[in-house]
Amino acid sequence: MKKNEYNRVLMLITDLVIAVALMIFDQYTKQLAIASLKDKEPIVLIDKWLQLEYLENRGSAFGILQNQKLFILFISLIFMGFMVFFILRLPLWRKFVFAHVFLSMIISGGIGNAIDRLKFDYVVDFIYVVKIRFPVFNFADCCVVVGVFGMLFLFLFVYKESDLDFLKFKRNRRRELGR
Repeated sequence: MKKNEYNRVLMLITDLVIAVALMIFDQYTKQLAIASLKDKEPIVLIDKWLQLEYLENRGSAFGILQNQKLFILFISLIFMGFMVFFILRLPLWRKFVFAHVFLSMIISGGIGNAIDRLKFDYVVDFIYVVKIRFPVFNFADCCVVVGVFGMLFLFLFVYKESDLDFLKFKRNRRRELGR
C-alpha cells in the first residue's frame, strides 16, 4: 500500500471512530433521558437557564414536518450521502483535518437521530435552554450544529477557492489540457 493510500485509510478510520464514538454517546444520553426523565418532572441544572426535560420529537429541526418520518429519513439519507461523498473527496492536506472532524460530527448526529426515528418513530430530545425558550434538543443536534457552523467557518475564513478544486467535476479533460 502506498503512503498516500495508507494515510487516506488512516484518516477514514479516524473519521469513522469519531462518528461512532459520538453516536454511542448520543444514544447513551438518550437512554439516560428515557430512564430518568420520561413521565417525570424536568431536572433543573441552572435555575431559569438550563434544564433536562423529556420530549418526543416526531418532526425535524424545531419540530417542523411533524409525523413525516419517511420523508425526514429520505432527506437525511441524501444529506448524509453527500457528507460521506465530501469526506471521501477531501484531500489529505493538513488544512482539511478540521473538515474531517466537522463532517464526522454532522454524520454522527444525522445517524444518531435516524436511529431514534427507526427505533421509536420519534427523536428523543431532552436539553432545554429555558431563558431563551429554545426548542428542546439532544446531543446529536449539538453535533450537527457544531459541525455545520464549523464547516461554514472553514469555507468563509480558512479555505480559498483554489483549495476546493477537488469538488469540481472534470467534464472535458481535453479542454482542460488545452487540446
